[in-house]
Amino acid sequence: MTMPPFPIRKECPPGACDCKRESLLEDPQADLRILRLTKEEEKRLLERIEAISTYAELMRIGQRLEEQLGVSVSIAPGPNEVRTVRGFQIVLGERPGLCRKTRQSVPAAIRKCLDRHPEIAFAILNAHDLFAEQ
Repeated sequence: MTMPPFPIRKECPPGACDCKRESLLEDPQADLRILRLTKEEEKRLLERIEAISTYAELMRIGQRLEEQLGVSVSIAPGPNEVRTVRGFQIVLGERPGLCRKTRQSVPAAIRKCLDRHPEIAFAILNAHDLFAEQ
């Protein structure tokens, strides 16, 4: 097992996560970018997501997650009505090394952002042609 030259996320307690961190570290060809998201960096990321105030910022954060960590973020209206931010489907792409807690905390932070700024929620709906002029 070779350790990368940058600080990596500490392993989760046994049985608490399904991130497959060890198998990722054992593979010499694996993309280790996701392991750069330490708990401290995750806290900073969540604070930054909660502080977003525009749709463009939200899209930029999603793009940066893809570029820097290789994690895709999908935000779309759910299959039923969208009456609250709970109606949005916010999904982080499955990826080895992505902690279960992170897969839950990032969508929760995005929902908090949408609660504080409903105009972002309307922009998401508009981007998915819900409010498109007919």
